Amino acid sequence: MAAMPLPAGPPTDVAPRDLAARIAADGPSFSFEFFPPKDDAGERQLWQTIRELEALSPTFVSVTYGAGGSTRDRTIRVTERIASDTTVVPVAHLTCVGHTREELRAIVGELAAAGVRNMLALRGDPPGGPGQPWVPHPGGLDHAVQLVELVRGLGDFTVGVAAFPDVHPEAVDAQADARALAAKAEAGAAFAVTQLFFRAEDYFALVERARALGCDIPVLPGIMPITHLAQIERFTQLSGAVVPGDIVSGLNRYADDPASVRAAGIEIATRLCDQLLDQGAPGLHYYTLNRSTATRRIHADLQTRIG
Repeated sequence: MAAMPLPAGPPTDVAPRDLAARIAADGPSFSFEFFPPKDDAGERQLWQTIRELEALSPTFVSVTYGAGGSTRDRTIRVTERIASDTTVVPVAHLTCVGHTREELRAIVGELAAAGVRNMLALRGDPPGGPGQPWVPHPGGLDHAVQLVELVRGLGDFTVGVAAFPDVHPEAVDAQADARALAAKAEAGAAFAVTQLFFRAEDYFALVERARALGCDIPVLPGIMPITHLAQIERFTQLSGAVVPGDIVSGLNRYADDPASVRAAGIEIATRLCDQLLDQGAPGLHYYTLNRSTATRRIHADLQTRIG
């Protein structure tokens, strides 16, 4: 692999809120995703992780909503604190779940007042949970493309969206997923972040399908290492991502050795990241689960491999 050092951080000559330009400039970018803590202990753990990863000067960090939008207030509070108390650029997740249009406008306004200008616009999971039919909130929005339009109509915001290397559970086929991504870009989305996946070829096939439809926004691959076996079933249930059989069987070899499962999971994720960067992915987006150890290990291994 040709030498291509990971950047020390986003370029300083790019406007802080022009996140798409940050991703495109001098790539590859790298970013981290957190979820709002449920209690004080979780909040302490989160802020320890944020401080540890802040030292790597990521392009941005994002903060999720809980199922059904249940962590709205904590999402806003954590995102605002990242904006005010750290050196990194925060991206706030927004979902259509459980909100009217007016409530969504108010949330965007609250975030903007705190200096947050970057949003990830998602439809969100069905209110009844994964596998249940989608039902829009009365007075709310039905699709992520509508949320992109709403946010873009409220001001100078950079909006990201989701993309799916594995077919979305509600999509009729992979081409439908590509059309949905292209429609969100047409509505004003400036970048996309994929759901987790395990094969580089699945990511690049999605990008090619989208490009064929005229969608040329950067698509950041979402990476989550398997660090314990219980994650495999949960991944499939929550995201629809299929863990390949050879990965499952390889990890099952270490079923009685949690440390070896963790090491193998990190190595698998590192190889995937290596392939993605080598073949031209614009960056990496790590799903951290509010822990930094595995992410920092992957990042360090990549730096060693690519010089």
